[in-house]
Amino acid sequence: MSATMTARLIRFAMIATAATSLTACGAASRIADIGKAPEMSGIQDPQAKTGYQPVSLPMPTPLPTERNPNSLWRTGAKAFFKDQRAAKVGDILTINISIADQAKLSNESKRSRANTEKAGMPNLFGLEGATLSRVLPAGASAASLVDLSSDTSNDGKGSVDRNEKIELKVAALVTQTLPNGNLVIQGHQEVRVNYELRDLQIHGVIRPEDITAQNTISYEKIAEARISYGGRGQITDVQQPRYGQQLYDIIMPF
Repeated sequence: MSATMTARLIRFAMIATAATSLTACGAASRIADIGKAPEMSGIQDPQAKTGYQPVSLPMPTPLPTERNPNSLWRTGAKAFFKDQRAAKVGDILTINISIADQAKLSNESKRSRANTEKAGMPNLFGLEGATLSRVLPAGASAASLVDLSSDTSNDGKGSVDRNEKIELKVAALVTQTLPNGNLVIQGHQEVRVNYELRDLQIHGVIRPEDITAQNTISYEKIAEARISYGGRGQITDVQQPRYGQQLYDIIMPF
């Protein structure tokens, strides 16, 4: 067996071993879901989830609150009348997500290069004649010992044509109030249709002033927004390549 064939067999054995170990945990959950819809996750306290970290951002110097006797206005208040908009931890507001993103890019680059190098040794203390005839094959010329040439040409093209449109509404929960009055929000929504589960998550920081009278806010007014829209289930499972194929594409892309 040739060395090349041995190397290929070893490579395939490594891929098979890695694929088996990767699919062990995923295959068990897939087999368990055969014939039934995906399980929906339970409602949890966002701050109690593993990995949750409070948001820390640069804040202005807090101003002291002064109380004026016999006054209807309180220093530092942002409104005269109390409203029902989200303002403190635990309050709920609605987020309107309307994304219409379109991008079209095209790029092309060409590069070429040609090199020619020649080197010889016509005279070197009289040694170029007899010495070369003993060392080099017959007919070698001291005047043209080395003759190198190279030619390189590269042609690259790339294009991106993307069109995305998302229209969603999701209720979010205020999980933290920052010292400057801004609110940290977190929303999670799951919708199951037959055997497919759609999962929508959103996180970010908003200003109370941007919340409308209907207790809603648009997604473009959310700072540090993190919007995730995906799913899992039978359709998603069919659309995804097998773990072994994904691993094979990574190790042997060509």
